[in-house]
Amino acid sequence: MSKRHSSHLDRRALLTRAMAAGVAGAAAATGVAPSDAQAQQAGAGGRRATSDIQVAKRGVYATVPLRQDAISVTAIQSRVWSVEVRNLAPTMKRNLAHVTKLIDYAQGSGEEWGGERLWGGKQDLICMHEFPIQGFQPWTRKELNQIAFELPGPEVDVIAQRAKKYGCYIAFGCYAKEKDWPDHVINMSVIVGPDGNIVSKQWKARNILGLFGEGALIGTTIYDVLERYVEMYGWDATLPIARTDIGNIAMTAVGAEPMLYTCLALKGAEIMILTVTGGTNAESAIATARANRLYTVGVGNSVSPDNPGFMEGAGSRDEGTVVVDPRGTVLAKTANHHEDGASARIPIADFRKTRRFPEFPMALMLPVFQQYEPVFQPNAFLEKLPATYEDAGALVRKRMGMK
Repeated sequence: MSKRHSSHLDRRALLTRAMAAGVAGAAAATGVAPSDAQAQQAGAGGRRATSDIQVAKRGVYATVPLRQDAISVTAIQSRVWSVEVRNLAPTMKRNLAHVTKLIDYAQGSGEEWGGERLWGGKQDLICMHEFPIQGFQPWTRKELNQIAFELPGPEVDVIAQRAKKYGCYIAFGCYAKEKDWPDHVINMSVIVGPDGNIVSKQWKARNILGLFGEGALIGTTIYDVLERYVEMYGWDATLPIARTDIGNIAMTAVGAEPMLYTCLALKGAEIMILTVTGGTNAESAIATARANRLYTVGVGNSVSPDNPGFMEGAGSRDEGTVVVDPRGTVLAKTANHHEDGASARIPIADFRKTRRFPEFPMALMLPVFQQYEPVFQPNAFLEKLPATYEDAGALVRKRMGMK
């Protein structure tokens, strides 16, 4: 599909008709007629027909062959250490060196030991939190565009070298730039494979709105640009799954969104990585694993000294990083709030053979979803990008009908 988009009105009309037809079809399947409000809501989202979505059918979902029957997973609970915009190159290099050191430690192969594995076993998947490289600050859009990096690019290459060295997958979050989205900064989840290439780039689905006082986040999410995103990449890409030879992996920095996690599970996720920085992900990981019957990794950040503007303990806590099995049983957890790792073995082949999906009575629930109208409609960043957190907060209040 061409990534060049036509006039806003032509595209909106086309996508409105397509989604209205999709809503009508779904309603017919459940015996519920679509309302005018539903058709208008479909148009407001700029959605097109959703037949391209890969979703489980009677418990069967898309996979690729596994390279081994069981995998070792480590979640690294690292600090949040923000780069300095006015001293960007040295502080970015510092942070990358720190991240790669932690990866080496997780693989039992610290440089202090000559780079050989002298402790523990090989890890097949290493998971990091939302911002291990750049850190987090309430940066302006101009500043974010300076600290964000391209994918692929030299910063990711440093991580990719470690993935290739150890023959493992490494999952991490970052602020990223995409050439087709000028001036946008995307909160991106990245998975690098054992060949040193990027396996998956997963945009953050949406930001939590109305919970940051007078401000709001300015990183672009799928929901902020839903109409153009779907036109460019297709509906299946809105909730992406990385189908790898160690399992189907979904990674998200969206917090407190159980229905989102369920949708990822229904699309075939077998390992869910929750990466919200600034808050423990342990409770969400346990609940998500149990409710959706899949393995979940909840990666939190450690105590973070010298991160400007924040207390050292912001978002950190003991046992804040976990690996959880499909019954909600914690297989591994960090015992403290310092930099640490939680490691566990996942019998992925046996899980794939014996997994049973939770049953969702869609005929009962779908009419509720069809009638529900959210306060925040999508596409807020298609017309104008907020320059600061304050601008974004004003946009949120406007969308809520507040002054």
